[in-house]
Amino acid sequence: MLETVWRQEGEDIVLFCHLQPGARTTELAGLHDGRLKIRIQAPPVEGKANTVLIHFLSKLFGVPKRRVLIESGELNRQKRVRIIAPANNPLLT
Repeated sequence: MLETVWRQEGEDIVLFCHLQPGARTTELAGLHDGRLKIRIQAPPVEGKANTVLIHFLSKLFGVPKRRVLIESGELNRQKRVRIIAPANNPLLT
């Protein structure tokens, strides 16, 4: 089911996400329009939600923050995010 919201590209994982900024907690929240829904505690102001997203995904995939790249959608709720050579893939469990 979650395989439609991400794809493997070599050692990297590309995620197709829908963000819900201003949420009570930062967490994975299922699917939204064929994308991985991620609730973000920070507001969508001055890149705060993107910063929290990068921190959250770096911990989730076991990589340094510099290996989490927002490839598209930096100013949008719909994002494509690359995880460079993740230590694990929690979406498989």
